Amino acid sequence: MSEALPFRVGDKASTSKTITDEDIQSFANLVGDYNPVHVDDQYAHNTRFKGRIAHGVLALGLISAVIGNKLPGPGTIYLSQTARFLRPVRPGDTITATVEVVQIKYEKHILVLRTSCVNQPGELVLDGEAVVLFES
Repeated sequence: MSEALPFRVGDKASTSKTITDEDIQSFANLVGDYNPVHVDDQYAHNTRFKGRIAHGVLALGLISAVIGNKLPGPGTIYLSQTARFLRPVRPGDTITATVEVVQIKYEKHILVLRTSCVNQPGELVLDGEAVVLFES
C-alpha cells in the first residue's frame, strides 16, 4: 500500500519570502494584533529587541503555505502544529520555511512533519512539528 502513495520519510519542500513592513501591517490589520512591538518603531526601539519584529505567527504562516501548496499539497488539513519561536523576525528578513516528512500513517492518510524557518544567515527562527491529513 505504501508504494502507491507519493510520500516518503525525508521528503522536503520549502518556500522563501522577504518579510516587509507592508506584510506586518497587513497581518496586524487582518487579525487585529496591534502590539506596538510589531507596529510602532519608537516603542519597539525601547524594547529588548531594539526595533520592530514581525508577528511570530506570520513566519508560521509560511509553513502553512508550504503544507497547502507543496508538501503534501492542495487539500491538506492541519490536525495540529507545535512551534518554538527561537529568534525574532525583522522587517527585511528573508525567511525560508521548510517541512520534512518524519512519519507516515498510510492507513489514516496522516503525515507528521518537522517544520522550521530560517533567516537569511541560516539561523533557526522557528522549529516545530505539524500533523496533517492529506488527500489521496
